[in-house]
Formats: sequence, structure tokens, C-alpha cells
Amino acid sequence: MHQQGRNDETNLRRDLGLIPATALVVGMVIGSGIFMKPGKVILAAGDSTLGLAAWVIGGIITLAAGLTIAELGAQIPKTGGLYACLDEVYGKFWGYLFGWVQTVIYGPAIVGALGLYFSSLVIPFFEYSEEVKIPLAIGTILFLSAVNSLGTRYGGIIQSVATAAKLIPIVLIAAFGLWKGNSQILAMTSGVTESAGMGAAVLATLWAYDGWIGVGFVAGEMKNPAKLLPRAIVIGLGIVMVAYIAVNLAVLHVLPAAEIVAQGKLAAGAAATWLFGDFGGKLINIGILVSIFGTLNGYILTCPRVPYAMALRRQLPASTLLSQTNSRFGTPLNAIIMQIVLAILFVTLGDPDRLTDLAMFIIWGFYILGFLAVFILRRKTRAENRPYSVPAFPFVPAIAIVGSIYIVISTILSNPADTLLALGITVAGIPLYWLLNRSGQQGGS
Repeated sequence: MHQQGRNDETNLRRDLGLIPATALVVGMVIGSGIFMKPGKVILAAGDSTLGLAAWVIGGIITLAAGLTIAELGAQIPKTGGLYACLDEVYGKFWGYLFGWVQTVIYGPAIVGALGLYFSSLVIPFFEYSEEVKIPLAIGTILFLSAVNSLGTRYGGIIQSVATAAKLIPIVLIAAFGLWKGNSQILAMTSGVTESAGMGAAVLATLWAYDGWIGVGFVAGEMKNPAKLLPRAIVIGLGIVMVAYIAVNLAVLHVLPAAEIVAQGKLAAGAAATWLFGDFGGKLINIGILVSIFGTLNGYILTCPRVPYAMALRRQLPASTLLSQTNSRFGTPLNAIIMQIVLAILFVTLGDPDRLTDLAMFIIWGFYILGFLAVFILRRKTRAENRPYSVPAFPFVPAIAIVGSIYIVISTILSNPADTLLALGITVAGIPLYWLLNRSGQQGGS
């Protein structure tokens, strides 16, 4: 197994330095969550102090997770990320089940949630009726899907513009909010008597920190992964944590915690209007919309690659169809269509917070397998043969494992209905796996 991983790695060009790797971390992680989740986190935690603590805890768990998965990615630098790693370490079944979850829950739920977040901000900005929320979300998803179907070049252009634009509202809200605000920050109640608990609060922050999983799998393309990968992760996620906590402090300094909860997804925009007036607030809101638009584009660009990779291995029904690429544009058009149909079904649920909780719960359950895989590989690979080793082993992986188990258990206790739904969809993939195996459709790994 180790030799295979090393061979794959040597075929990759080592062009990635520290600055672009760090920028990749920041660009992948920062999206809609920092603008959409402050109110949800305070509501779940119960007050502003615990809400800020949830952002710190979520960041620490994410940092430990990123450093741990980086070791896995450095040893098995294969296309498909964690999907390929679970296949390699645990066997074809677990790789398949993770790919199944990504295909039918994680990817479509996130695309659906981002479409709903985008439309929920467009509606007050243009004073549209609330009735257009779902059609507008679906229309946005269809538009970006059409663009990405024409080739990665066009989706890449949108991504580049959005990545630069997303930093503008974060910097402005953080700087001016901390400077000009006058509200009390700590020990401010949410205004609601019942809270969902710290588990739900941390889970909400993990949506904002989501995106880190891809970072560890560029190890094979770094000039010196042993040195650059942990530095890029620590610096990149450190920047993200500082930005997130600064924005939350700034918004709390501008708006009382209870009002942030009442404003919900509009809280960041309301803070921007308070700081910069109506016109300035609209400009900041445009920046927020561009950020969410770009994040949605990124997921539409990348998520269909999972069912496409599974179809190449004959691990899905209609694999022959889903593994085809468009002869003119070179894109996995059928896989894109399938993902978008599923995303639109999720959009019809109408609650983006519910979708993000659903996605985070199920994906973190599989991340635990990834963290444990590092311990398995440690027994098989000597330190001198590892391109990168997680620092402070086994404490850092233990933080990732304990933190993610806490999140999974807390979510089951606080939201049993949706967790059962997610688990039910996951388990539904098992008989499909057996059926495909029995019929001889699955290819090798």
C-alpha cells in the first residue's frame, strides 16, 4: 500500500509553495458560514460568550482534523481525496460508502443550502417576495451548473473573482465593527429561554470551517510537503479562525446578541448597514452575495466529480452513463445533472440550516474513520518513509477524534429526526453495494 502511494505521489508535479498553499486553505474554507451562522451559533449556545467559545472550539477541532488528514493525504496522494484513502486503508466497501454519502447527501445538501442562503439574501436586497426564495435558489443552481458544464475554465473564472471579493466584507466588517461599535460583547443572552447546547453550536461553526478536507490532498504537489503542509494548514486555518472570531466580535459590538439571533441570516448585512449606511451596507451585502455565489460555484464544480469517480469504478447504478464525459466540453455532464437533480430536491425542504446540519453530521462521522486510519498507517509505515507526520502524535489526532465524536453524539441527541434520515440514506447504500457486487458491475479499486 505504501509503495503504491509513493508511486502516485512521484507522478505529481511539485510546484506548490507555501503562499499558494496557504491561500488555497483560506480560499477553500471561507464561504457563506461566517455570514450565515453567527445568529445560529448564539441561539444554540445560549449567550454571546458561549457562542464565541463555540467558534474557538470549532476552529481547534478543524485545525487538529486538518493536520491529521494531511498525514493521510501525504501517504496516499490519490485522486478522490478521502474517498480513495478509505478505499485503500479499509477496503472497497468503506470507500464506496463514503462516496455514496458524498454523492447523495453531502454534496447535494450543501449545494441546496448555499442556493437557499444566496436567495435568502437576494430577496431583501431587491425587495422580492419571499415566494421566490425556492425558485430563485433553483435558478441560481441551474445557471452555475450550466456554466460549469461548459468546462472548468468558466467555473474557474467565477471562482477566482469570488475568492478575491469574499475577503472584502470580512475585513471591513471586522475592522470597522470593532472600531465603531458600542454594544456589550460578552455575557449577552440570546433572548431565547431554551438553547440546543454547545454541541449544536459547534456543529454550526463547522459549516463555516468546512472545506479543510481538500487541503491535505495537495501534499503530492507541494515542493516539500513535510515542511510546507503543516505550515500552510496552521497559517491558513489560523487566518480563518482570526477572521471568524473578529467578525463575530465586530457584529456583537454593533448589534446586541438577541438582535443577531432575531436577524438570523441577515445579521451581517444589518451590521454592515449600521456601520456604513444604506449605500455602504448594500456594497458590503453585494460582497457577501459574491462570496456565497463563489462558494456555491466551487461546490457545483467539484461535487459531481465524486459520482463520476465512483461511476468509473462501476460503484453506482447507470455507471456507464454517469462515467461519460461530454465530447465537446470534456465535463462529466451526466454526473453534474444527477447531482443538480438531487440538490434541487434538497432545496424544496426550504431550510438551509437543516441541510448544513445534515451534511456536517454525516460527513464528520466518516472523518472519524480518516483520523483512525492515521493510527493504522503508523503501524505499517516507518517515520523516515512518511513524507509528512502529524505533530504531537497522538494528541492532535485524539483531539480530532474526540471532538468529532462529541459533535456526532450531540447532534444525534439534539436532532434525532434528521440524523435518522441521514443514517437511513447512508444505510440504503449498503444493499445497493451488495447488488452491484453480485451482478459483477463493480470494478476494482
